[in-house]
Amino acid sequence: MERRIFLKSLVAAAGLLSCRSGFFAAPASDSRFLLVFLRGGYDAANILVPHGSDFYYQSRPTLAIAKPDPANPHAALPVDANWGLHPSLKNSLWPLFQKGQAAFIPFAGTDDLSRSHFETQDSIEFGQPLSARDYRSGFLNRLAGVLSGSHGVAFTNDLPIICKGNAAIPNVSLKKPGKPVFADRQEAIIAEMYRGHALNEYVQEGMQLREEVSQDLAQEMVQANRGAIQSKGFEAEAQRMATLMREKFNIGFVDVGGWDTHFNEGGAEGQLANKMGNLGNGLSVFANAMGPVWQKTVVVVISEFGRTFRENGNRGTDHGHGTVYWVLGGGIKGKRVLGEQLHVEQKNLFQDRDYPVLNDYRNILGGLFQTQFGLSAKQLQAVFPNAKPMQLGLL
Repeated sequence: MERRIFLKSLVAAAGLLSCRSGFFAAPASDSRFLLVFLRGGYDAANILVPHGSDFYYQSRPTLAIAKPDPANPHAALPVDANWGLHPSLKNSLWPLFQKGQAAFIPFAGTDDLSRSHFETQDSIEFGQPLSARDYRSGFLNRLAGVLSGSHGVAFTNDLPIICKGNAAIPNVSLKKPGKPVFADRQEAIIAEMYRGHALNEYVQEGMQLREEVSQDLAQEMVQANRGAIQSKGFEAEAQRMATLMREKFNIGFVDVGGWDTHFNEGGAEGQLANKMGNLGNGLSVFANAMGPVWQKTVVVVISEFGRTFRENGNRGTDHGHGTVYWVLGGGIKGKRVLGEQLHVEQKNLFQDRDYPVLNDYRNILGGLFQTQFGLSAKQLQAVFPNAKPMQLGLL
């Protein structure tokens, strides 16, 4: 046996051990939480548009989204006197906002000032103070650990930092549903490795359960469109996420890449608009597919940081600091822009280039978790050490 095949077999077998008997039973809690991580740092200022700011239009001569105007299909959708929504979200996120099922938190983020994708992503996923990280677990794993009867899942190819730790959280790739998890030869190797071992029963159960999940997802994907497979990646993935979160998991994580728009970002149309349109459609699909469970579901969309407020010489934006978080859910008190805010003008930029961070991500999520899952002060500190939960009145 080649060394790399042997190592892959060991990794695969280790992953199976998290799928022990009963793991896919319905979670004890009716509440559902999904974190959507936009990797790459999306340009929040062109999605939640500060149309009440003259400085915004001065800073973005080619990228700015026009002020709300019912006669202009490329204009921002009116949220309030200061903010608007990117027109690519008109048929997806905008209807949820109008129903009070979406809210936005600008000037959000972390105190990590590295402006490095990898450093800031890791910092957020650990969920620990920068000065006191122990690197042993991510905050969604710790959340699953303090909730009795909780089942978490990562809809990713590999288990991300945010889901690593003592709690058993599997990762389930949804990109190729129906494809066998293991080839016949791999299954035979793993079976032989654990033959007569005390863990053999769990390995066999894990193989069977993961194959069943894969087959169920393939069937769901075909049935959803009466046999027609959807072509847009995130929409199809969102449909399959809902399939699992309705019945099997109450804490979920998914990441979506491609938001590092240094060049030719576009304004009302173009690169960012197309990506945002697909994301919005996927979130709308997820909300609809959750059915009645949507009323007890909270979805939070975050990114590692925002972009520079001024556009660059390549008609794009560079790595920034503060960003905008989204909160969606059938039972939230939305249709608002929440959290501490400043008027968008040059004097209020961080280092004369970015949105400042006024609303710390750990405090935002800590407040949501405290209300949604009824966390005690001790449990909250286990999830987010030293956090000061913000109660935004969303739930």
